[in-house]
Amino acid sequence: MKKFIAMLTVIGILGASGVVFAATAKTPAEIASIVTGKTVEDITKERAAGKTYGTIANEAGKLEEFKVQIIEQKKEILDQRVKDGEITQEQADEIYNAIKNNQLTCDGTGNAGLGRKYGVGFGQGCGLGFSRRQGMHNNRR
Repeated sequence: MKKFIAMLTVIGILGASGVVFAATAKTPAEIASIVTGKTVEDITKERAAGKTYGTIANEAGKLEEFKVQIIEQKKEILDQRVKDGEITQEQADEIYNAIKNNQLTCDGTGNAGLGRKYGVGFGQGCGLGFSRRQGMHNNRR
């Protein structure tokens, strides 16, 4: 009985840590809102009109700040995916290094599709890809 209670406690702690991570993760729209001072609704409208989040930040003179917050967010996501056993640390490092290299020339106008190879996604589609297994999965559509 004690083992069963201990197992339930561990499962509860692990489950709660995933909920805490999900509650603290920000969407690209939220990050753009924070750095530009615009509302999430305004950011979402601009995105729906065809602008990238980077373009929105760039137009506000906040592209560098946006890129810093985005890479921090993606690092947290990668760390969580490694912790959850969804990708290896080697894969996470490869994706993170690709993101850092991409940001050297990033002007906010495009999407490099980084992380798709491993099913990471980083907010593809409606920009909400922070839930588990969003985006491309091993290049399958």
